[in-house]
Amino acid sequence: MRIVRRIGDSPRQRGSVTGETCPDIFELSDGDFAVIGTDRTEDLDAQLPADAARADYERIVVISRETLVRAKRDIPSA
Repeated sequence: MRIVRRIGDSPRQRGSVTGETCPDIFELSDGDFAVIGTDRTEDLDAQLPADAARADYERIVVISRETLVRAKRDIPSA
């Protein structure tokens, strides 16, 4: 598996001063997506709805609304 492309604008295009350590979304060669975000598992785990579950190896990662909105145009519909 490898990173194929960035989804949305780069951190620098979104106004990051350093352009290096900000939320990001990438499409992978197998069609999945990788997300760089803030690990908020401890804060949000107990708030998951009853029909949601998280495996021990999974984390709840938060990205900014702007990151996702600006990625929308690059997310495939199928």
